[in-house]
Amino acid sequence: MTVTVPVTECAVSNCSFNDHTHCGASGITIGGNADHAQCATFIDTGVHGGLPKVLASVGACQRTECIHNDHLMCGADSVRVGPGADNADCLTYEHTV
Repeated sequence: MTVTVPVTECAVSNCSFNDHTHCGASGITIGGNADHAQCATFIDTGVHGGLPKVLASVGACQRTECIHNDHLMCGADSVRVGPGADNADCLTYEHTV
């Protein structure tokens, strides 16, 4: 497992950290509740924020029931964020059986 997993795509155009499908946050947190993983870093302020030329990574994952979760760190090769049950969901999330 790498130290952090890159966010390779963000399809949430109204997120202040989104810059042409790339996340400008230095790191994101995956939160949510049972059977639903949400990007807890999502913010819709109408003001563009984040760092230029930064490809975000997953700093922490609170979804312990996700198959990719390893001690609150994401073990997936990469993460995609986009619309789901909420405006900004982790589309890489997979519930363990």
